[in-house]
Amino acid sequence: MGFIDVLKDRARANIKTIVLPETEDARTLDATAKILKEGIAKVVLIGNEESVKKSAAEGGYDITGATIVDPATSEKTAAYIDKLVELRSKKGMTPEQAKEILLNQYLYYGVMMVKMGDADGMVSGACHSTADTLRPCLQILKTKPGTKLVSAFFLIVVPDCEYGANGAFVFGDSGLVQDPNAEELAAIAASSAESFELLVQEEPVVAMLSHSTMGSAKHALVDKVVEATKIAKEQNPNLKLDGEFQLDAAIVPSVGASKAPNSDVAGKANVLIFPNLDAGNIGYKLAQRLAKAEAYGPVTQGIAAPVNDLSRGCSADDIVGVVAITAVQCQAADK
Repeated sequence: MGFIDVLKDRARANIKTIVLPETEDARTLDATAKILKEGIAKVVLIGNEESVKKSAAEGGYDITGATIVDPATSEKTAAYIDKLVELRSKKGMTPEQAKEILLNQYLYYGVMMVKMGDADGMVSGACHSTADTLRPCLQILKTKPGTKLVSAFFLIVVPDCEYGANGAFVFGDSGLVQDPNAEELAAIAASSAESFELLVQEEPVVAMLSHSTMGSAKHALVDKVVEATKIAKEQNPNLKLDGEFQLDAAIVPSVGASKAPNSDVAGKANVLIFPNLDAGNIGYKLAQRLAKAEAYGPVTQGIAAPVNDLSRGCSADDIVGVVAITAVQCQAADK
């Protein structure tokens, strides 16, 4: 059984309701048909019911069983407008503005459904930027209590790989925070470890990545990672975390033993923390395209409720996988 199949089984064990607002994209409708057929989640689609059903029929996608919510006719829209005005009143939000937003920006409507308890989570980003997907989340849902910042990771599963957790890794941050400072990098490491443990169900082993291993190079970029490692260790004393490491020293046992013989993380890492978004984005796409890895994300962490982004190059199967991940996050949020 493949890794994502295990997550799908976990999602089926406690069915959650996930909003897919991008009904103008055929991949969303294709994914909906697959999600419903596999019984992974209940699906809410946002849009004009006649238009959505027509598009699904034209594409040959059976979305029977999905709930289609039209903001223009839903009896709950008025309450959503009132709540959005309340939440954004300090920013000058008026009822007229709130109505305009909710009737025309389905991502905002989907997030309001999550906020009001009418859905458990949302997945978007097939045809919207990360900024467009996350903006309503940060405005409406806010950050999870105890979390210093919202960040994002990719769940990477490399076939026939002896490294990581049988080829499974979390790459963070590879989707959101562009140039984290040391404190932010430490927070990303802690959140990514928690996400790895939830999704992979194995002990996280966290490597703080750099172009240097344990002082082999001197540069301000290295200094940031060294400081982040120090902060993360102080704040998470029970977490297996170390650095700074070059990638091979982090995941290859023989290289780790040679370059960092006194580290209990070197050569064993399954959570890879990149120094900035350039490195993280390049790293996950190299793994995806050259190693033929499955890459699910960017999955967000630190939002008060599970809302996840997609790469705009995603396939329908990618959406299905992220919905399964989101459902498992929703299960954890119940506890």
